[in-house]
Amino acid sequence: MSVITKLQRILDSHYEHPKGFIGWWIGEKMIRQHKPETRWTIQNLHLEKNEEILEIGCGAGFAIQQILTMHSSLTVTGLDLSKTLLHSASIRNKRAERERRLSLVHGTVEELPFHDGQFSTVFSIHSVYFWKNRRKALEEIHRVLAPGGQVTITLCDGKDGQSWGTIEQMIETELLPLMEDLTFTQMDLLRGPVSRGYHTVAVTGKK
Repeated sequence: MSVITKLQRILDSHYEHPKGFIGWWIGEKMIRQHKPETRWTIQNLHLEKNEEILEIGCGAGFAIQQILTMHSSLTVTGLDLSKTLLHSASIRNKRAERERRLSLVHGTVEELPFHDGQFSTVFSIHSVYFWKNRRKALEEIHRVLAPGGQVTITLCDGKDGQSWGTIEQMIETELLPLMEDLTFTQMDLLRGPVSRGYHTVAVTGKK
């Protein structure tokens, strides 16, 4: 195995579970790369006053930062597998955390450490690829959503005009059928901006 291949494998592992300095660097890099789809996702959440929001795979906390500036009545919980990125999110949003408008939690989507019906909105951006058990993840999301609450799962399904069949298949034969089976309603597939050539989409639904 060449040195370049080994380095690429190391970098790839940090995208799934960022650690240490390399993980910190990747977290900041992802913020820069994903700003268009992050802002588009937040816009499509149609947030109102006094909402309690959960971001799954919050990374270094850029989406959280944007949401917390929208209204002082909004509260956000950010969940991530990476302690490195949670530390970055804490630094980026230290005032909100101090004011108890933000909670940062280390954990996985398959075992959400939250109460039933706790959140009015749950969203994730580019984390669904790494969910180990999507049925269990969606069951957990449904559980922690309040009645009438919404979920938005943003991802990419192609690049430079070419579609990715495996991702399209995951959406059509896994995500949407699972959500329907869990009695989500008003399900939709939204088309978003092209970011660095990548095609943005979002799967949405309500409890």
